[in-house]
Order: sequence, then structure tokens, then C-alpha cells
Amino acid sequence: MAMLGAAGSYHLLALAVWALFIAKVDAQNLVTDDVVVVEGEVATISCRVKNNDDSVIQLLNPSRQTIYFREVRPLKDNRFQLVNFSSSELRVSLSNVSLVDEGKYVCQLYTDPPQEAFATITVLVPPETPTIDADKDVVNEGEEVEFTCSTSGSKPAADIKWLKGDQELQESTSNFEEEEKLFNVTSKLVLRVSRLDDGLPVTCQVEHPAVKDLQAMKDLQAQRYLDVQYKPLVQVTVSYPQGPTREGDTLELTCTANGKPQPTLSWQRLDEEMPERAIISVENLVLESLNKSDNGTYRCRAFNDIGESYDDYLLYVYDVPTTPLPSTTTITSTNIPTITEATSPTAEPSTHDSRAGTEVPGSVDHAVIGGVVAVVVFAILCLLIVLGRYFARHKGTYFTHEAKGADDAADADTAIINAEGGQNNSDEKKEYFI
Repeated sequence: MAMLGAAGSYHLLALAVWALFIAKVDAQNLVTDDVVVVEGEVATISCRVKNNDDSVIQLLNPSRQTIYFREVRPLKDNRFQLVNFSSSELRVSLSNVSLVDEGKYVCQLYTDPPQEAFATITVLVPPETPTIDADKDVVNEGEEVEFTCSTSGSKPAADIKWLKGDQELQESTSNFEEEEKLFNVTSKLVLRVSRLDDGLPVTCQVEHPAVKDLQAMKDLQAQRYLDVQYKPLVQVTVSYPQGPTREGDTLELTCTANGKPQPTLSWQRLDEEMPERAIISVENLVLESLNKSDNGTYRCRAFNDIGESYDDYLLYVYDVPTTPLPSTTTITSTNIPTITEATSPTAEPSTHDSRAGTEVPGSVDHAVIGGVVAVVVFAILCLLIVLGRYFARHKGTYFTHEAKGADDAADADTAIINAEGGQNNSDEKKEYFI
């Protein structure tokens, strides 16, 4: 029993000592931080102690060689420099960091037993300037071209982003190859091109956590300009006249073609020979003194090594309009208002059809004839009205002899009496019309 009591006392004493040790360790908490640094720059390691009781602080490298013991540097490496030393901190800088400096550095506090904290140094290595290649220098519209962008010597592996002009592209694949902690990255992009892509830059942009400066980021770019060939796009326009084409006019057509390589132009008249008086100067076609025999379809063809295309112009020549009669008719003998005929403007023709928007042939002549007939009828009516008014003002004189002897009456009363008395002789009335 005595022996059991002594053993129990011993265990209690050990637990008490351990508790005191734990309390002391907690009171002297040793801390540090991991460090991420770009190759060639400066890394700083800080060993910090809370409530230090003058215990010794030292810093060891990954090989557990002492770099600093208190403020003394046993390791003969001038890249390590003391930044700060006190009872609570040992701070050391490492300049011109390289990959060989990576690893776990040990902050050690000489207590019983010693305390340790680990600071991991991670070195970032920026990638080299990328290169870009294409499997075709010149590509035809609708075809595919494959671009390859490569960069090497980075840690960690770099990311490659593709752009066409200002548009970011997502359809790419990347491969990574590690060699002595460094990565080589290759990215491929397959692009189907159109004529709108001609002259645009295709850019591979390398992104890496070691590169933050904007100018440095611009240096991590490589570009390749697209050289796209495509068949011509043709358009025929009317330079003159700006309206219906009539006999005697001059017609001038202009043909524009956009293609790569530069297309060759030619003019033809479908189903018929080109008029002998036609003047052709590459993109222009001129027909002077138009007549109805020039009616037809005129085509401009453009062709290059990629293909050909065309645009047509349908010519329809109209008659020259008949000169209209004076639009104002005035009758001076009567106060008749002026009559004016208004002619509506002719609509412009469409681009490729000279008949579009014009009046029906002969409609102008019918309108003129109708107007002339209306004026003639109106003039006849006015003449009849004038004659009627004239005869109304000059009525004839009537002479009546109601009774015999009226002419011999001595005075007017006697004549009236004789006239009244003679009303029964109505069969002898005579009327003289002058």
C-alpha cells in the first residue's frame, strides 16, 4: 500500500510539472509566416515570441544550418541580413532569391524543450516572352488555321489567353511540361476565318502571378496578323442619269468590287452584243445617245484566284415625253378664272432596273389630249354665253296697228280710243320685227 501511495504521488508531481511546462510554452508562443517571393527579389522571415523570458531565438535554413543566433550570423552567406533583433523578434532578409532558396525555414526558441515554428519560402519564376506560330501564312475564307503559342521557364505553370482583335476566344487547348521545377506551356487555337477577319491580330497573352506590372504584362504578348483571301463582292450603281432613262440620254454605270487578291472586272451584255458605241474603262460603262435597241441586261463580273461574282443592271429606254400645250388659258371677253394643269414628279428608278418607278408609256400623251379637249369645250360654252347676253340686250321693235285710222288721230287720246275700239279686228294685226 505504501508503494502504491508513493507511485501515485510521483505521477501527480509529473502531471504538475507538465502543466507548468504547457503554461510556460503557451505564455511563450512562437509564431512566423510563410513567404512568397519572385525570383531575384527579397524575402523577409520574421520569428516572433509573445511574452519572451529572455530565451534565445535563432533561425535555421531548410538544411537546419543556423543562419542567425540572436544577432550573430554564423552562416557565411552575405545575402542574409539582420533587419531587427529584440527579445520578442528576430527578423532576417534574404536578397536575390532563387529556386535553391525554397523550403522550410525554422524559427527556434531555446526553451526546455525547444519550440519551433516553420516559415515556407515559395519562389515564383516569371515566364519567358511567348512565341506564336501558324500552320498557314495565308488562308482562304471559310478555311481553318491553327495557331500555336509557347512559353517556357515559369513557376508555377503560366496561363495562356487568346484574343482575336479585342475579342477573347475560349476554344483552345494547353499542354504543360515540367523540367527541374520549371514549366513549359504550349497552347493551340484552331480558328475558322471569314473576310471580316482579314488584317485582325491574333494575340496570345501569357498570365502569371509573378507578373503584376502592366508594362511587363504587355511584354508577355505575341501577335500574328490574319491574311485572309476571299472572292469579290460586286455592286453596280447608276452614276447618270438620276431618273428614268430616255431616248437620247447618256447612261453611266459604275462597278465596285471588294476582294482579295484585287479582282479583275469585265462588262458584258447578256444574250446580245455590247453596243458599238459603248465606252468601257475598267469599272465604268458609258452608253451615249440611248435608244430602244439598247434595252437589256448589263452585267459586271469580278474574279480573282478565290472565285468570281457579278451584279446586273436591267436597262429600259423610254420615249422622250411630248412637249405639253401652254398650261394657262385666258378668255379676255369674259372674266373666266385661269386653269393650270399640274404634272406630278416622276419617281426615281430602282438601282438595277431603269423601269422602276416610272409612268406607263403613252400616259403623258393621253393626259395632254384630254386637257386640250376640255379647254375647247369650255371655250365654246363661254362663246354661247356671250352671244346670248348680246341678243338679250338688243331686242326687236314691235309696231302694231290695232284699228284703222289710228295714224290719223288728232291727238293721243283719240288714237287710244281708236285703238281700243279696234281690238275686235285682231285678224288684221300686223307685227314688224326689226
